[in-house]
Amino acid sequence: MRIRVLFFGILRDLTGQRECDVELAEGVTAGGLFDHFAAQFPALEAARKSVTVARNQEFADPSVRLTDGDEVALLPPVSGGSGKWIHEITTPGAGNFYGLTREPIDAAAVARQLLQGVDGAFVNFEGVVRNNTKGRATLYLDYECYEAMAIKMMAQIGDEIAAAHPISRIAMLHRLGRMEIGETSVAVIVFSPHRKPAFEAALEGINKLKKLVPIWKKEHFADGEVWVEGEWDERLKTL
Repeated sequence: MRIRVLFFGILRDLTGQRECDVELAEGVTAGGLFDHFAAQFPALEAARKSVTVARNQEFADPSVRLTDGDEVALLPPVSGGSGKWIHEITTPGAGNFYGLTREPIDAAAVARQLLQGVDGAFVNFEGVVRNNTKGRATLYLDYECYEAMAIKMMAQIGDEIAAAHPISRIAMLHRLGRMEIGETSVAVIVFSPHRKPAFEAALEGINKLKKLVPIWKKEHFADGEVWVEGEWDERLKTL
């Protein structure tokens, strides 16, 4: 059977490829697929315990059996106007908004567009690029993601948060590509009649986005570069 395989973050560097098609025996599992590539690229073995897998844009157990035509993504731990959004979802009825872009994020402008008369507050959390990591000077960052899955996960997380808190709307925005010091990489905006639920939902939103949405960053320094490794949500199974 033929499987389409996608590599992200440091796994792309370790294998030297972004994607490929592979022929495997019928009934092989997602874990078996990883074994196939670990045999070719021994450096993958060291990363095994931190890698999770997605099958057809949904997180999957390593024991799941693959079928012909599946798309499988091998994922390292996540780190995080017209034509502006390369992917976007607006929740029907509720108006929650989720977007991926390669352009600068103007979260304040998005907030004003989504603000409603019922709202007494909105909280706008923005993650920005800082100029150092543990004292090591940062030049710039590069973000990449599994785009089709990332936007779906953002919408799932945001809609679940909106249903669990007394808020009116939520928006999640993430930028991809190269970002300079001081630029916004991610924003979570929460609208609510009262301030306390907005703060609580915004904090939950950024925390879940960081652990569940397949987005990775590479940090560039004057003397080298490194993929920033975070950690998956504890509920997800790794290889």
